[in-house]
Amino acid sequence: MVTLPDSADAFQDATWRDVVPYYEDLATRPVNHGNVEQWLADWSEFESMLAEAAALANFAYVCNTADAEREAARLRFESEIGPKADEQRIRLQRKLVELGYVTPELETTVRRFRNQMELFSEANVPLFTQLAKLSTEWSKVIGAMTVDWDGEEKTPQQMWPYLEVNDRAVRERAFRNQFKPYIEKRDTIAGLFDRMYDLRQEVARNSGFANFRDYTHREKNRFDYTPDDCFRFHEAVEEAILPVTRRLLDRKRKYLGVDRLRPWDLWVDPKGRPPLKPYERIDDFVARAGSVYQNVDPDFGRYFERMAKAGLLDLDNRKGKAPGGFCDSLPHRKLPLIFMNAVAIDEDVRTLLHESGHAFHVFEASNLRYLFQRHPGAEMAEVASMSMELLASPYVDEEHGGYYSLADAERSRRWLLERAVYFFAHCASVDAFQQWMYTTPEGRDADARDQKWLELRRRFEGDDVDWSGLDAERIARWYFQPHFFDYPFYYIEYGIAQLGALQVWRNSLSDRGGAVRRYREALALGATRPLPELYRAAGARLIFDSAGMRELIGLVEEELAALDA
Repeated sequence: MVTLPDSADAFQDATWRDVVPYYEDLATRPVNHGNVEQWLADWSEFESMLAEAAALANFAYVCNTADAEREAARLRFESEIGPKADEQRIRLQRKLVELGYVTPELETTVRRFRNQMELFSEANVPLFTQLAKLSTEWSKVIGAMTVDWDGEEKTPQQMWPYLEVNDRAVRERAFRNQFKPYIEKRDTIAGLFDRMYDLRQEVARNSGFANFRDYTHREKNRFDYTPDDCFRFHEAVEEAILPVTRRLLDRKRKYLGVDRLRPWDLWVDPKGRPPLKPYERIDDFVARAGSVYQNVDPDFGRYFERMAKAGLLDLDNRKGKAPGGFCDSLPHRKLPLIFMNAVAIDEDVRTLLHESGHAFHVFEASNLRYLFQRHPGAEMAEVASMSMELLASPYVDEEHGGYYSLADAERSRRWLLERAVYFFAHCASVDAFQQWMYTTPEGRDADARDQKWLELRRRFEGDDVDWSGLDAERIARWYFQPHFFDYPFYYIEYGIAQLGALQVWRNSLSDRGGAVRRYREALALGATRPLPELYRAAGARLIFDSAGMRELIGLVEEELAALDA
């Protein structure tokens, strides 16, 4: 039996040659009902150490995409080790499935193993290697983007604060600047996407599917809903959400005193107040977050403090840093890390609350014995993050150690709820776009994709915002979205989870302590229950219909009407 090293750091510089003996030992070791639990524990511990090394390599790279050594380390894990490790995992999954060993806590794990075994094709291993390399190439292109702002070099992300100023001309200039690099690099980015598209469709065919959409719905273990349910979701957004969006936008238009809203009017305070300024320095941003979480639940405050002390937060935006934000897990240490691009605006608070919800999920599920039991899939993971945004929102004022005066905290809470409403149009656009893209030949054509994106934005957003003369900027919005490039089909989960989070929030309005307790209990279940049961544990249910959406959004509208902000 091969002995594991004492520390995950031992895999930091590992090559495939260093890793494969561990897989070979697990694959050839005799396993029966008497020793299977120890075998699973050994497998889980090895995968935890390898996953932690890969996560740290990725974290180091996205924090500085211009560093060649970090790029090489990330590529080593993602293109050399990762695809071959996936192949070896199929061997081990088959070993467990064929043994016929299952317990109630492992039932969903075994079901997933069986599903992944059925999908596996050896021909896809080199294709995933190519996709990993393209992902790194895309990150470099985006990470290198800058804009000129009054003679100063800034990142596109650093245009966000200027979208909140009261000077409309400045907002327009910032808006155009934000998307300018994406417009200029459109052919480069579209070319990278074409190559990704071809590889993904080939992956699907190799696994016996007609298209990448059908393959991915299976690959993501979506046992509890189908593509048709996603189409129901799109239609429900039109029916239940769009009318509320129109009312909110009309309120904004009237307060701003303009005939037509333009896209650079959507982030500014409608009453002409100065932009919310939650913090001056990143260390203050972090310290105040800990106080906010302490009010939700003392354990959450302690969890966040552990992350900060361990140096597992990289929050500020800078040149060379990859776009977006995420939480990742270091499963050997049973700690999470958070990456984001903060620029000292209110949205940063929301992003940190969101990613911290993921982090608390890692902590709560870490007591489960096996790594395979801990991650339930994005549909529940995003309930953890989106619920935290809502559960923490009453504590963002200075009286609770947060960021704002009482009046500004109310403004922040109002924007949180408005954003929850506006989000559904974007979510439906992103999912409908991918559903179309991967199931029609026109999805391979860059110009056809751009036109389809415009069509879908008009469908889900309506005509309350005047986009005339801005087709290029509107198209650039999809090039701005990392999920299309790095996490295909990872988006409908946000919409499903937002509805779950709104139910957790609804419960908290009448019983805050009970809602937080059920939320924690659901997170602690990890992946040991099917998705509908995880939602029930949190006090929620899966919703795809307009009636269910309308009920929750109606409650949001009532809350907004009560906020004098």
